[in-house]
Formats: sequence, C-alpha cells, structure tokens
Amino acid sequence: MSILSEIIKERVRQRAKNRCEYCLSHQEYILGRLQIDHIQPIAKGGTNTEDNLCLACELCNQYKWTQTEGIDLESGEVVSLFNPRKQQWKENFAWTSDGINIIGTTACGRATINALRLNNNLAIIVRKNWVQAGWHPPN
Repeated sequence: MSILSEIIKERVRQRAKNRCEYCLSHQEYILGRLQIDHIQPIAKGGTNTEDNLCLACELCNQYKWTQTEGIDLESGEVVSLFNPRKQQWKENFAWTSDGINIIGTTACGRATINALRLNNNLAIIVRKNWVQAGWHPPN
C-alpha cells in the first residue's frame, strides 16, 4: 500500500469542508484529527485514488473498518453502505427535529447508521452539547 501524499490529503479535507463525511462532525469540534478513509478498503481491492477517499472522524472510521455493506434493519436486506463520492448525504440521511440523531431515509442510510453506529451514546452526548452551543446541526 502506498502512502497518501499531503496534497491528496489536503484536497480530501477541502472537498469535505473539514467534516466527517458520514456523521458530519466538524474538525473544529472534535478531539483528534479527522482521518482519511478508504471507501472501498484496500483489503477489499480499493485504491488510493481520490475518488475512493473520504474524510471520517475516528469513531466512524473505526466502526466502518473494512465494511462495505450493512443490514437495513427495516427490510432485513444487506445493502451497500453510503458512498460519499457517489451519493448525497441529504438524500440518505436527515436530522431529528432536535438535531441530535441521524435518521436513515433510505435503505443505504439506515444500514450505514447501523454499521457505523452513527447514533452511539458518545455521539448523542456530544451532539446535545453542540446543539446547546449553537454549533449543530450543520447546514
């Protein structure tokens, strides 16, 4: 596996506007640096090309690991996880009215929420504080 250049990493960060492309957490609000994620993992034949890279917070990246599919708990079907290079976040997810939980509006969105645990306890606690501070949900 080749190492990603700083130029590519910076382009990925700029394209993502310094937000996790799965949960939309902004770099300014999290501890630790957002990570470069391989949408199709190298272990499953993915590449280091920009169209296979996205920005992810540590939690999302750790939960995703090498997953590319997940279970839609509504239908029980196995579906592909959200691909930020090929799909729009707003077409697969929405925020609850209080801005704290992410809702899957498609099978892909629901499977991604489940697989990446986008509404895990830590995320909920942090988002509640971001909402109180007026930082969340993102536009």
